[in-house]
Amino acid sequence: MAYHKEFETAGKKPGLQVWRVEKMDLKPVPTELHGDFFTGDSYIVLYTTSAPSYNVHSWIGNEASQDERGAAAIFMTQLDDFLHGAPRQFTEFQNQESVTFLGYFKSGIKYKKGGVASGFQHVVTNDVNVKRLLHVKGRRMIRATEVDMSWASFNKGDCFIIDLGKDIYHWSGSESNRFERLKTTELAIDIRDNERKGRAEVHMIEEGSEPEDVIKVLGPMPTLPPGSSDDVAVEKKNKNQASLYLISDAAGSMKTTMVADKNPFKQDMLSKSDCYILDNGADNKIFVWKGKDANADERKAALAAAKKFITDKNYPKNTQIQIMPAGGETTLFKQFFFNWLDKDETTGPSKAYTIGRIARVEQIPFDSSTLHSNKIMAAQHGMVDDGSGKVQIWRVEGGDKALVDPSTYGQFFGGDCYLVLYSYNEGSRAKHIIYTWQGQKCTKDELAASAFLTVNLDDSMGGVATQVRVTQGQEPPHLVSLFKHKPLVVHLGGTSRKESNQSKPTTRLFHIRQSSTKATRAVEVEPTASSLNTNDVFVLKSPNSLILWMGKGATPEEKAAAKYVASLLGGTATEVEETKEPSEFWAALGGKKDYQTSKTLQSTVRAPRLFGCSNKTGRLIAEEVPGEFTQLDLAVDDVMILDTWDQIFIWVGKEANEAEKTGSLKIAQDYLNSDPSGRRGIPISNIKQGEEPLSFTGWFHAWDPKMWDKDILQRMHERIKKH
Repeated sequence: MAYHKEFETAGKKPGLQVWRVEKMDLKPVPTELHGDFFTGDSYIVLYTTSAPSYNVHSWIGNEASQDERGAAAIFMTQLDDFLHGAPRQFTEFQNQESVTFLGYFKSGIKYKKGGVASGFQHVVTNDVNVKRLLHVKGRRMIRATEVDMSWASFNKGDCFIIDLGKDIYHWSGSESNRFERLKTTELAIDIRDNERKGRAEVHMIEEGSEPEDVIKVLGPMPTLPPGSSDDVAVEKKNKNQASLYLISDAAGSMKTTMVADKNPFKQDMLSKSDCYILDNGADNKIFVWKGKDANADERKAALAAAKKFITDKNYPKNTQIQIMPAGGETTLFKQFFFNWLDKDETTGPSKAYTIGRIARVEQIPFDSSTLHSNKIMAAQHGMVDDGSGKVQIWRVEGGDKALVDPSTYGQFFGGDCYLVLYSYNEGSRAKHIIYTWQGQKCTKDELAASAFLTVNLDDSMGGVATQVRVTQGQEPPHLVSLFKHKPLVVHLGGTSRKESNQSKPTTRLFHIRQSSTKATRAVEVEPTASSLNTNDVFVLKSPNSLILWMGKGATPEEKAAAKYVASLLGGTATEVEETKEPSEFWAALGGKKDYQTSKTLQSTVRAPRLFGCSNKTGRLIAEEVPGEFTQLDLAVDDVMILDTWDQIFIWVGKEANEAEKTGSLKIAQDYLNSDPSGRRGIPISNIKQGEEPLSFTGWFHAWDPKMWDKDILQRMHERIKKH
């Protein structure tokens, strides 16, 4: 394949490279103008991580010609081939860009009128004879569109940038909100610093207080229309429906055959010697997965196959396509699979595909002595401290709570619900966490009572506690660590009430596992051989024996915890090593069966995702924050959801309205239920602005506890004045 000379520099160092398609040629766009796109053009964007791994995007403007669209596809395929098929490829369309793409341009992207055909160039000059008006939309996905320089383009609900070269005016409508103003300010500063090389001044003006220079250009202000809500609120219903197809060129022409008609899919449906299409057309997306041993023609024809699929299905021609090599799957793609395991990521060879932020989220071993100095470690392991604070536990009884005897702390029964109050100090401040543990066999009334009692307990302490809802068997690491040298023990059913006369099953099996924080827990599982796991220790109690089964990957700590569990069950346990089991061991479990013998199950750190939940559009919707999020992305007038895969945090801003506050748990629940992977039952923590625990703040780089002491917009204005 012939390569363009521009590719000689492609992917040589980490960062962003942008080229514009100019009459079947490629021209680089200067770094200062990255994020500017002419609506009549097509572009190729390459993002290289330090791993290295590559994302290649084609971007098509609304007014781009058919020829330019075609040329962009050819260049994207060539660049993929030049980088030996390693990149992930994305097709992007104006106003519909992927979260991955928007993440490269933190202060937003700008759509400029015109294009190469009408002689418009991407040039950085000292010329300050600029005259343009930008209409800024979005709270998180920031897009600024060039519109006619006239009052007819304005409305009261949005922010605009009146760019007059030497002077950049940030104009805010009387109905615009603070968070949108903040984002528009960032964009105005970006224009000043990059496009003008600092040779311009930013001025903040509000509707009705326009200075002479602005009136000179626009004339006197007429009555403006109110803001219009064009934020697209989409129903969640069918967005997570997908089907899976095998691509083959066996008969010399590309054919697709359905493998599964609905998700979640199983990972082993993907054979490494084939290529597949995952059809999520309901959400305007198509994914192509390339097996590493698939034949070269199938791999190279991935984009063509996806385009043909879109045509055959009669999908809109701006349906997004994501193409990925095995090992380089995007988060969105993995979501459609039940419990996707990044096998290669845990065993090492696929370092090349640790994409973007994950390349820096190395798994950090846990060390309790560095908890407060290593916030990233605290977040990764879900720890707010070392668990040495004060613990109080109540069991839900009827509609009330009864104190649990401290001698039985650490034991939870599936027929009960519990409130665990943990109090600790961070610096000079007292902090509280309420864990609401809900057994799988407790009554509906107790479930409802546990939620109600949690709110009451929080209110009695001034409403500053972090509330964490825990489902049986999915206990977060910090809760596990509260019982010191004892493991946390979860009984499958039963209750810890005195008057209970429930008979215990005669054969019981407990699974003992040490978490990444070195705390152990013992969870009762179904007494069958398929429950075993080579990485752990199990305790089996049958009417005539008590056996401690040691898996090959077991640790000494797990063995010690198993002995404690054996003592709770009564009697002395006989130790048995994996592969040396006596026949009565298998007999007690109902016969020998296959069980998990793979050692690659240690969890990898997944890139966390942040969503803003807002009803500013009149409907409650969740929108992802693109790119590397920061504390500034937490909008104080919204509820935010932070998804770290095995835990969900709901962050409630102080200025969030009642509908957002009361609806937040339902949003988090809906968000989980609509997860295409079928992920369920993970802990949901409800935290308030200003009361964030380490397990939350550690996901944010350079968290500043004093950030909200002063109005952020005010701070921005001071920064502009200092310039």
